[in-house]
Amino acid sequence: MSKDTLSSKIGNLLFLLPASHHSPETITSTLKKHPEIKFVSLVGVDLGGNDTDEKIPVDLFLNDIDNFLACGVQTDGSSVVLPEIATLNNAQVDLIPDKSVNWFVDYNFDHYDAQTDLPVGTLRIPSFLIHNNVKVDSRSILLNAVKHFKNQILSLLKEYPYVLEDLGINSIDDIDEVVLTAATELEFWVKTPDDKADIEQLSTSQVLKEQYWKRTVGPVRTAMEQALLTLDQYGLESEMGHKEVGGVKARLTGNGNFDHIMEQLEIDWKYSTALQCADNELIAQDVVKDTFMNNGLEVTLMAKPVEGVAGNGEHHHVGVALKLKNGKMKNLFAPKDMKKDYMNPIGFGALMGLLKNYEVVNPFVTATNDGFNRLKPGFEAPICTVCSIGHSASSLSRNRTVLVGLIRDIAKPMATRFELRSPNPTSNTYLVFASVYQAMLDGIEAVLKNNKTSSELAIDLSKKAGEDSFYLEKDRAYRSEEDVFEDFTEEERNTLFSKPPATVWDNLTNFDKHSEKKSVLLQGNIFNEAIINSYKVATLTQWTTELYNRIIPENMDIVRSYKKLHESDFVTDLDVVNWEKINYLRYYLMKDSLNKKSLFTKIREAIDSKDYKAVSTLQLEMRSKMNELNELYTIYKRNLFELK
Repeated sequence: MSKDTLSSKIGNLLFLLPASHHSPETITSTLKKHPEIKFVSLVGVDLGGNDTDEKIPVDLFLNDIDNFLACGVQTDGSSVVLPEIATLNNAQVDLIPDKSVNWFVDYNFDHYDAQTDLPVGTLRIPSFLIHNNVKVDSRSILLNAVKHFKNQILSLLKEYPYVLEDLGINSIDDIDEVVLTAATELEFWVKTPDDKADIEQLSTSQVLKEQYWKRTVGPVRTAMEQALLTLDQYGLESEMGHKEVGGVKARLTGNGNFDHIMEQLEIDWKYSTALQCADNELIAQDVVKDTFMNNGLEVTLMAKPVEGVAGNGEHHHVGVALKLKNGKMKNLFAPKDMKKDYMNPIGFGALMGLLKNYEVVNPFVTATNDGFNRLKPGFEAPICTVCSIGHSASSLSRNRTVLVGLIRDIAKPMATRFELRSPNPTSNTYLVFASVYQAMLDGIEAVLKNNKTSSELAIDLSKKAGEDSFYLEKDRAYRSEEDVFEDFTEEERNTLFSKPPATVWDNLTNFDKHSEKKSVLLQGNIFNEAIINSYKVATLTQWTTELYNRIIPENMDIVRSYKKLHESDFVTDLDVVNWEKINYLRYYLMKDSLNKKSLFTKIREAIDSKDYKAVSTLQLEMRSKMNELNELYTIYKRNLFELK
């Protein structure tokens, strides 16, 4: 089918089945009107952030739709990441449809239905994973966190009504409900398949900002426009697509096509409720990957796909509002006077809670080797637990070097929200939001119990390390309006804002090091010990397996590829010295002897013996040595006339 023919038929496709259309009668009627939808898939999200995808024929689904909606389907624990929950001797897991959110239709544009001449579709139904009659999946954790947050906020407002004046509300009875809004921003790299990155070109382009927000061209432009339009079809209401900081200019070939495409892009869409936002992210990632692939381009959502240049972030925006019985909305973070105060006491409490408890939020934010590769100074990636709220309440500013930024618009109080800058596209958004809500609630409760005002809290949040606080830790600072990378040394950052974890193991140990903060996650039974332990085991397994079977073998290939290139007739003493340094590192990293083991072997043996603290230390050494090796080999090649 030609693109023109397909475009004319897009209007005949069903992309979205909203929550209001989930009665058995409406579902049956809708699917019968769309015979191109051949399959149904229940989408559960396990603790590893993996979403399930199975193909159930529509006819089978419709023949027993009432039972299907109530009981779903059964599977065994081998298909989902729930270690020490779904065990070998107790493995049954039920997938139960969630009728409270939108359902999406995923179309396969490489497979057409002969009867309708339309692409074959699969109705993807967000679902819960249930084991022993208990919900154990990421979606249900967020759903329960949202309910708990709403209930607790209403209880706190009732118990401490002094804060209602800051909200411009006369009575607790005027409130209809608490509304949690959320949004994510998707950054991704796109390139010509099999094209290899020129690190120096990419780094130079980044420093010169040659790509930032520049005009897209060729297939990148086409794919970007198609992706934005498709997101609208799914009800996400796309807001913006643009080039990000990374990338190099594409090359126009003699036949009029573009080649050597390597660019970083960002796509944003409208905020939604927390659970719907996380579901939207899943479909958005699929749309982006499929759309660019259909245009002959490869997309990667890795946090750090190219070493030495900007990685992919996925900033999470968190907002809370009150819906009043008269229909009006009030932002729960915004102050009564936007020019006088940054936030009201609840906003300050939420921010303080997130910062104070971030050690137990962070394991859900950054849980992979790739994620830690992104969190390095110099690439606009936050590594310090510190916030920015602006230079003054009456003027707006954005500090891109901090962990959390307060986003404000003096003319639009409803826009007041927090931007958490540390997540990446592989972060489990469901668990990130759930842990953030738990942390914020802890701070809000502390602020209201102490009857703090906005002016008092602004001073407290701005305290220096060593100064006392009613809630925040004495030996730390939590606010900076400065560039934390340029205006502080690494030692100063670690002293003021606490030393950040450097590996997956470092991050996971925070659950044990900060048991009092872990108890914040356990409030309301949103997270429990079994869930946290299962998450730790899953993350630990992924970390060590990837190290053992992927990262070390990839590094071995790099070490093997770095060969002696100079000939004796064209050699200088500098070439000889450079090569000796390179060869020493090659042996240190990879070559065993009878009396000495290589760094790669030491890591493998530490993993085999489950000495994870040693694995973490050795991994950091390997990372440093590989970076040194790469830099030395680049310098070595620069000085050679000819390369073998």
